[in-house]
Amino acid sequence: QVQLVESGGGLVQPGGSLRLSCAASGSIFETHNMAWYRQVPGKQRELVARIFSGGATFYVDSVKGRFTISRDNAKNTVYLQMNSLKPEDTAVYLCNAVALITLRLSWGQGTQVTVSS
Repeated sequence: QVQLVESGGGLVQPGGSLRLSCAASGSIFETHNMAWYRQVPGKQRELVARIFSGGATFYVDSVKGRFTISRDNAKNTVYLQMNSLKPEDTAVYLCNAVALITLRLSWGQGTQVTVSS
């Protein structure tokens, strides 16, 4: 199983930017599809963006054109660059890994992103 540690969250004004990082350890990073989810209290956890082992990406409509997911396999790290942030982006952002062969899920602890003036 892979261990995931997120960082980079914080307080930012509307229109600002943040870059989240998720460092992975404990397994072969290249054999996992990676994703960022977000969760607001009282709401269902929402998929934000996914990057597959081959590099293809998927984004939920609400973040298309504003967020970019990327991965650095040499550093075992996945990133989420968030631009033009809106108050509705406020959430705990969680990193997720899915092993290609076993489909085992791994989750990080999350990092808080607050967009407010």
